[in-house]
Amino acid sequence: MSRAIHDFLFTVYPYVCLAVFLMGSLARFDRDQYTWKSDSSQLLRARQLRWGSNLFHIGILFLFFGHAIGLLTPHFFYESFMSASTKQMMAIVSGGVAGLVCFVGLTMLLHRRIFDPRIRFTSHRTDLAILIILWVQLCLGLITLPFSFAHRVDAHAMLVLADWAQRIFTFRPDASALVGLDWPFKVHLVLGMTIFLLFPFSRLVHVWSGFASVVYLFRPYQVVRSRRLNVPAGHNVPAARRGQPGGAG
Repeated sequence: MSRAIHDFLFTVYPYVCLAVFLMGSLARFDRDQYTWKSDSSQLLRARQLRWGSNLFHIGILFLFFGHAIGLLTPHFFYESFMSASTKQMMAIVSGGVAGLVCFVGLTMLLHRRIFDPRIRFTSHRTDLAILIILWVQLCLGLITLPFSFAHRVDAHAMLVLADWAQRIFTFRPDASALVGLDWPFKVHLVLGMTIFLLFPFSRLVHVWSGFASVVYLFRPYQVVRSRRLNVPAGHNVPAARRGQPGGAG
């Protein structure tokens, strides 16, 4: 890889992906709200979907937040109570377990999409494409584990990747330290950024709705009253009429 391509991929490309990710999501929500969903195929093969979906979502959520916290937490924040090598070993073990759980779930979902004729017929091409991309990305992440284990003493790989990510988010990009990293890390980074680039144009946009559902915890109670009883909001229903068909009981 030439130095010019390297610098573009790790200093310019991240901002291109983030810009498309944010602006594209807003544009899709504004223009195509009826496509803001993840089409369900539960009626066609429920049992395999239940296992695959649960394992995939448990694993992918752990990996997402683990990557975010691990890469964006400055070294000085934890160096007083945890060494970098200890943090890297924790990341290898926990990430490896979550990665395997996610791999099993995603493989089951991908198997459904490819080998069940009814599900394949009702699936969009982008559904299958994004599952394949996520599967490849997950495999690359698992491939990086032996390389990370080789750097477990000095935690070199983790520190380099964290410094790069923090520089990207603080608008001080510098990809010079990534030159010496092993190839799986670089390919994993590029494909990960590409997933953010494709995010607004795929079913992945429903992830926004998942995070937004936290708002329901703080939403006021919904007032429900029977139309047959014609009871105004805020009035109590007479005890004699509670439990009647159509009543509030």
